[in-house]
Amino acid sequence: MSDAIKHECGIAMVRLKKPLQYYKDKYGTAFYGVNKMYLLMEKQHNRGQDGAGLASIKFNVEPGTRYISRVRSNESQPIQDIFGKINERINGVFEENPDKVDDVEWQEKNVPYIGNLFLGHVRYGTFGGNSIENVHPFLRQSNWKHQSLIVAGNFNMTNSKQLLNDLIELGQHPKESTDTVTVMEKIGHFLASEVSDLYLKAKEEGFNKKDASPYIEEHLDIQRILKRSAKNWDGGYAMAGLLGHGDAFVLRDPSAIRPAFFYEDEEVVVVASERPVIQTVFNVDINSIKEIDRGHALIIKKNGQTSMSPILEQRAKKACSFERIYFSRGSDASIYEERKNLGKYVFPEVLKSIDNDIENSVFSYIPNTAETSFFGMMEAAEDVLNQQKTDAILAGEGKLSKDRVIEILSKRPRFEKIAIKDAKLRTFITDDSSRDDLVAHVYDVTYGVVKPTDNLVIIDDSIVRGTTLKKSIIKILDRLNPKKIVVVSSAPQIRYPDCYGIDMAKINDFIAFKAALELLKETNQYHIVDDVYQKCKEQEHSEDKDVVNYVKEVYAPFTDEEISAKIAQMLKTEEIKAEVEVIFQPVSELHKACPENLGDWYFTGDYPTDGGHRVVNQAFINFYEGSDARAY
Repeated sequence: MSDAIKHECGIAMVRLKKPLQYYKDKYGTAFYGVNKMYLLMEKQHNRGQDGAGLASIKFNVEPGTRYISRVRSNESQPIQDIFGKINERINGVFEENPDKVDDVEWQEKNVPYIGNLFLGHVRYGTFGGNSIENVHPFLRQSNWKHQSLIVAGNFNMTNSKQLLNDLIELGQHPKESTDTVTVMEKIGHFLASEVSDLYLKAKEEGFNKKDASPYIEEHLDIQRILKRSAKNWDGGYAMAGLLGHGDAFVLRDPSAIRPAFFYEDEEVVVVASERPVIQTVFNVDINSIKEIDRGHALIIKKNGQTSMSPILEQRAKKACSFERIYFSRGSDASIYEERKNLGKYVFPEVLKSIDNDIENSVFSYIPNTAETSFFGMMEAAEDVLNQQKTDAILAGEGKLSKDRVIEILSKRPRFEKIAIKDAKLRTFITDDSSRDDLVAHVYDVTYGVVKPTDNLVIIDDSIVRGTTLKKSIIKILDRLNPKKIVVVSSAPQIRYPDCYGIDMAKINDFIAFKAALELLKETNQYHIVDDVYQKCKEQEHSEDKDVVNYVKEVYAPFTDEEISAKIAQMLKTEEIKAEVEVIFQPVSELHKACPENLGDWYFTGDYPTDGGHRVVNQAFINFYEGSDARAY
């Protein structure tokens, strides 16, 4: 993606189902769980670079002994940092007790981070800051193990203010207003309520206070707690939690917006935000890894029993399509094929743009995330050229010479690596004029490949703001002196903010929105902007659930092609000599390529929750009023 955006967090959970001695005997270390957590988190570092954290719970320790360990970091390499700290702590213990290196029973009681249950998190900051206090997992500690709660998630709630007010109505005084804190406190409140009810039942059955704890732990109804806690949540989420005594859960939103996968065998239960991560780390078959159902929670009791329990009424599945286009690792078998199809399905529009002249066109991609879509575009180009070869041979009716046949068959599409990203280059000067010159050199190009008679087709996975295209990529591609530059987006036009975890909160950041505004001005229809503002204001504080996304009216007068043409015009600066055209993936072809991930609200404005429609209208109000505030 040429315009970097912060996005998706990632979760990882490991529940060891065997005694620690089992892993020592089979795998040579009692730190099997810690090692697997490192791999699960490191292989999801693409999902978070602002912070990382890990928490572990020990089951079999005496009162007065620490049973929860947690470490968090917001350093530049947070995963490396937290595991460096873990390693340092463990090595320190062994240096003081060298005779205990093989004593698993002693290690379980005395060494931090060796445990039975682990929860890890990698984070991109959206709502809230990037201080260490905003890094997951969050901890709500209690002297009662069954009331100690650890929470981490990949999520964003659109109604954080409402959730905060709910807590205040319950008599609480939350220390923060971030959605993570409000969610944790909501779960904590109903956890305490459930514990209180069970304690009364235990007393009725003759248990004393000490013996009531095991009774409560055994009978704690996680499903009921989550149903009560999540009743008013509006957002996309994969929410993971651990209870101090050993129960665990991962709850997924009713529309399946945020991803969550799990694997279970006789040794472990594993949860991660991405399927290939589990495949790789545990070397298991793809078919053995399952998705957590939308609106359901995977619940793991301390005794190792797992269940997939319904929590919220399911809605239509609207799994995030950006997961397939860009966010998730492309090593997933389905994602790899889908990204190739994105390149294939947009190619007919590319062919029109170059007047079917494959022979005088050079095809490339913007590194590195568009590479797989480029492979799909390559296959589509080869298919078209092969058909052209076949037609040429058949047209000769057997009268072609050997040399002519060889000439026809020798034609190949011209695939080249044109743009090369200089990962080491950083813009360290804040002065705009100086900084723009540095930005223009973030990419290098390959010279001597493109001729003045060539079209240069370059595919990106998506275009958000268009800033890097305008200030860097198109300028540097134009140095190759092509006849025409065709910028292809494997995703449709991004028109609306996301509010479920991706950091796209401000509508006036999007080049498609800016293009629509320009077209409204040019066609004397800018009054639509005023009309939309009035309509958004009228329902700003409405309690009605049928909130309408009026921002669609800004785009309604124009075709996709008209907006694309205006974007191309905005990206072409005066010094660009080549003709510039921008092509976007049609939404219909996106759905065809990614049939299981139909969440497309950032393209269509069709949000899967009421809160989404409130957010987009608020984003427009902020734009109109000149406010730089976030819409959620």
